[in-house]
Amino acid sequence: MDISAALPTFVITLREGFEAALVVGIVLACLYKAEQSQLKTWVYGGVAAGVAASVIVGWGLWGLLSGVASGEGLYTPVYKQILEGGFGIVAIAMLSWMLIWMTRQAKSLKSEVEGTIQKALDSTESAGWAVFSLIFIAVLREGFETVIFIVAQFQSGWLMPSLGAVSGLSVATIMGILLFALGVRINIKAFFQIMGVFLLLIIAGLVMGVLKHIDAGIAVLAQIQPQYQALCISPAPSCVLGIQLWDWSNFLPDKKFPGIVLKTFFGYRQTLYLAQAIAYILFIASVGGLYLGSLGFFSDSKSSS
Repeated sequence: MDISAALPTFVITLREGFEAALVVGIVLACLYKAEQSQLKTWVYGGVAAGVAASVIVGWGLWGLLSGVASGEGLYTPVYKQILEGGFGIVAIAMLSWMLIWMTRQAKSLKSEVEGTIQKALDSTESAGWAVFSLIFIAVLREGFETVIFIVAQFQSGWLMPSLGAVSGLSVATIMGILLFALGVRINIKAFFQIMGVFLLLIIAGLVMGVLKHIDAGIAVLAQIQPQYQALCISPAPSCVLGIQLWDWSNFLPDKKFPGIVLKTFFGYRQTLYLAQAIAYILFIASVGGLYLGSLGFFSDSKSSS
């Protein structure tokens, strides 16, 4: 059984699941401190509703892609590539935003959650729903980002990515219990920084995958409608990706170990084209630079010099 397809979703759900676990833990601690433990059921209800809503959204999107992929129309291959590329673009945007924005907001997360809960407790009539809404939105946000990523990996199947997601959520839940219920010290800052680097590389690999979908879609369209052949600016086997930089399919295939691990975590491709390489470098330089900046890396370097 090939578990490599489960690794990216494991990393993503572990990071984002732990974020949700932090929110849940902070809320439960606030309720305990305020002697409002009867509101805990609203917390658990929010978690369950958030997970259920994420699964429903994922199931719907998966059904859409499956329906398109199984169609028999002339343009079905084109639609399939467009949808997969579109979901990939959405996943890249959401995960990149989450990586940078949440890193910047991490320092104020605890105070913001505590402030929201305190306002909710001041309004006794709607306290339960306020707690429920806070937890539901936190879980749904993390779940939706994961679902979009899994759907963007449609060609890899759904079983292993889903298994990775369940495993990541399970580990994140255990970490939350260890932190809040058992008082185990966890270096939260180091955890998010390490997971952030892995996530950055995974998203960069997704960028190259989206370009491949665009290339495949245009190539199929050009075959169906000869008038669109002018869109292909590169000789075969690429259409719009430019020249082929390497073909290591015999030397280091990306569907076998260790190539498949390199593909999972670092975006390695056994066949790489110029546009993919440029996009990968630009993404790492731009989003990676913003991520390091959100960690204060550049300010620390300036201050030390």
